[in-house]
Amino acid sequence: MTTAPHRVTFREVFGVAEFRAMWFGELLSIAGDQLARVALSVLVYANTGSATLTGLTYALTFFPSLLGGIFLTGFADRFPRRAVMVTVDLTRAVLILCVAIPGLPFWALCVLVGCVSLLNPPFKASQLALLPQVLEGDRFVVGMGIRSMTVQSAQLLGFAGGGALLLAVDAHLALVLDAGTFVLSALFLRFGLKARPAAASGEKRKPFFSSLSAGGRVAFATSALRSLMVFTWLAGLMPVYEGIAAPYVASSGGGSEMIGFLLAADPVGSVIFTFVYTRWVPAEIRPKLIGPLTALAAIPLLLCFLQPGPIVSVILFVISGGFGTIALLQATASLTVAVPDESRAQTMGLSNTGLTTTMGVTPLIGGVIADHVSAQTTVGIFGLAGLLITIPLAIAWQRTASGQAEEGSAKEATRAEPA
Repeated sequence: MTTAPHRVTFREVFGVAEFRAMWFGELLSIAGDQLARVALSVLVYANTGSATLTGLTYALTFFPSLLGGIFLTGFADRFPRRAVMVTVDLTRAVLILCVAIPGLPFWALCVLVGCVSLLNPPFKASQLALLPQVLEGDRFVVGMGIRSMTVQSAQLLGFAGGGALLLAVDAHLALVLDAGTFVLSALFLRFGLKARPAAASGEKRKPFFSSLSAGGRVAFATSALRSLMVFTWLAGLMPVYEGIAAPYVASSGGGSEMIGFLLAADPVGSVIFTFVYTRWVPAEIRPKLIGPLTALAAIPLLLCFLQPGPIVSVILFVISGGFGTIALLQATASLTVAVPDESRAQTMGLSNTGLTTTMGVTPLIGGVIADHVSAQTTVGIFGLAGLLITIPLAIAWQRTASGQAEEGSAKEATRAEPA
């Protein structure tokens, strides 16, 4: 008589002390970051009266991370990852405290904010590369799901709570609070994680500039890894509706209050679908679902060609965002465990940089298209493009994951599946 396979629960994952330390630290940092973005917007607009400069400051909380993803994530392989995360947290705390200084020139504020953004990728790469060592087997995927739900929820609460908090406290004080979250995160990580040696040490440690390209060579070494990498980048193409939220609502006949509902659709779908996926989908079939899940994220967007109203659109975006999130979650998890530990952070930095770039370029292209056709049609076009890219990618990955490809690719696919 066969017994049902054990399914990892959230309680089991939270039972790992090191994961709790990483989770609390990340929760604090995300909430603080969202509060800081709201505070910076208020502060810059109050001092300059310029919407352009306010938008530039907000962009600086994201854009420099592209450079950090290319040049700095390798440090998470060359040095102990706990030390990298603690150092980054404390450095970001100091930088944010400097931003909070009253009367700071605008150029200095831009430099400081840009430096904070620059340091985000090595922290995330360290965290993601360390997580498979903290959570083994299927615990890793469930832990990734918990992180995904936490990030989405904290971002929603951070923006909403940040706006409410700024009604009661000064923007400078809000930035001091953000610096405090980084200090608390550093304390959680320093005393909650075990000391581990650097992944790339001794003979595995390459010269710095050679290591910059190592992640790319590893990530594109086989068909399986190439497919997983492109899947993670493709996730940034689907939520084009977030970047053109205002014109979309106007085009669909909704009022300004619908903009908030549209922007909340992706996070809401992400939380619901991630919970269901990590709780009830068997671990052994998850890697094989990456292609179908990505396609299911694109299909609801095709219905936007029918020019739906705002309420129907929000429902479609909840579904698309939910499927897109769990597809990205599984592709990232499979890629993380498939690459060697000594180049894992550099490879995941490349994955995150590509995703961030796609998410940055997509709204720009979407805005240009929406100036010539309706916003609903624009979203439909992106859905069609996503589906056309997904189909051959899914076929290639399915062949590898099912063992129909050559022996070397099959071994990589086996490594990609959680234990």
